Amino acid sequence: MIAAGVDPISQFEIKKLAELKIGNFDISFTNSALMMVVTIALIALWLLLSTSKKSLIPGRAQSIAEISYEFIADMLRSAAGKDGMKFFPFVFALFIFILFANLLGMIPFFFTTTSHIIVTLTLALMVFFIVTFYGIWKNGFGFLKLFWPSGVPIVIKPFVCILELISYISRPISHSIRLWANVMAGHIMLKVFAGFCIMLVGAFGVVGGSLAGILPFLMTFALTPLELLVSFVQAYVFALLTCIYLSDAVHPGH
Repeated sequence: MIAAGVDPISQFEIKKLAELKIGNFDISFTNSALMMVVTIALIALWLLLSTSKKSLIPGRAQSIAEISYEFIADMLRSAAGKDGMKFFPFVFALFIFILFANLLGMIPFFFTTTSHIIVTLTLALMVFFIVTFYGIWKNGFGFLKLFWPSGVPIVIKPFVCILELISYISRPISHSIRLWANVMAGHIMLKVFAGFCIMLVGAFGVVGGSLAGILPFLMTFALTPLELLVSFVQAYVFALLTCIYLSDAVHPGH
């Protein structure tokens, strides 16, 4: 049995901070919603402070903001071309929100919003519907070229078409699960190893538990920078896949 306070799953529990219902709909303000508000507020504060004093020789904060801008702009330009740059605000907002949410979740006693599938699925569905509606609006029936690839023998083309359609529809699932699973797994691992330290101290006392807990402590210490890297990588992968999907809408069949 897992000791009280050491349960690695308890950190993902959504708690109501202010109950609110409209008819049969529960729209209570939760710890997850609070962390989203904090995430957006910190992003807005960071961007305002880093760009309020524009100088020819940028300071550290302005440099980070400019590097972030160019990083996403180059990614989107490489994947979707110049026509895809109209989606830059959307892709940049996705990347920064996921990155800040992941990093804030690494702070003890903070809640990780991206550890819930409903959050990552909502973001993935936003990408899916924007790509689909824009692709149809811009290309009309030409958007169907995405499911009817050229250069494929006509005999197997219907089967390839079905596979392409299934792959397209399943995009939000893979897009959301990749982010959710990696973030949740990382936090579970950190909580498990940190919990070992607490359990060993409780079982063997302060001195014996401290000696026995050296290995799990070192594992926790080693995993922390790795999880910080994962926080960035997962935000990058989500944004990169978004750029690739937007390329399909801008240039279907290419």
